[in-house]
Amino acid sequence: MNRNLIGKIQMKGKIKCLTGLHIGAAKENIEIGAIDASVVRDPVTREPYIPGSSLKGKLRALLEKSLSIKLGIIGTENRINIGTKTNPVYIHVCTDADKAYKCPICRIFGSTGQGGGKNYPSRLIVRDAYLTTESVEELSQIDTGLQFTEWKFENAIDRVTSAANPRQLERVPRGAEFEFEFIYNVEDKETVLEDLESITLAIELLKLDSLGGHGSRGYGKIQINFEDIKCFSLEYLKSGQGEVKSITDLSKKEELLSVFK
Repeated sequence: MNRNLIGKIQMKGKIKCLTGLHIGAAKENIEIGAIDASVVRDPVTREPYIPGSSLKGKLRALLEKSLSIKLGIIGTENRINIGTKTNPVYIHVCTDADKAYKCPICRIFGSTGQGGGKNYPSRLIVRDAYLTTESVEELSQIDTGLQFTEWKFENAIDRVTSAANPRQLERVPRGAEFEFEFIYNVEDKETVLEDLESITLAIELLKLDSLGGHGSRGYGKIQINFEDIKCFSLEYLKSGQGEVKSITDLSKKEELLSVFK
């Protein structure tokens, strides 16, 4: 199917950690007394960050759960395993581009299809979210023996033998803030409002859920605040001529469409 681009919507804001945040990184080596699970960091600055893939994946998962009954995707059809055979992770995927266009999940987050050019690239781009300047300065002052982060000591107890299994996890402390950016590609005026409503729903669900690992044990509660939402027409992006609409609240998303009239 042919896809057009008539504009872009840029959404910026901040994510604030209301509890400690753990988004894990691959363990490089094993040392006695070392952290059992470290957080993902920028390789240059060593600052912890929120990968766009983690944030986007969580938003998609929550939206899938909220719409699964409506879409009839609870069964095994129209889903693929992005995990392994022993640890499967299933996501909903429409089998071709025409179905993906009609699907509120695949239209926003994309679909791999079933090969043969039937994929449907995502309309939504989610950037990596990095610490604000203020948070970098604040976290650099804490004395935990770690850089920008804290230790969290936990102890798992075997329910049968009562044997203890102590472990040490690294997490970003409560109060840290990250700057995020979403880019939504506007391809038609007919579906943009529905897509923005779905994105809003996913964000509201995330506020009442958790980001990263160990959410059931208190990690990953976050607050998401939009600070600047701009809609650019293709005409403006090409020549600098035309209207740019700016809002600060997605509840006023209808105002963005004035750019395309």
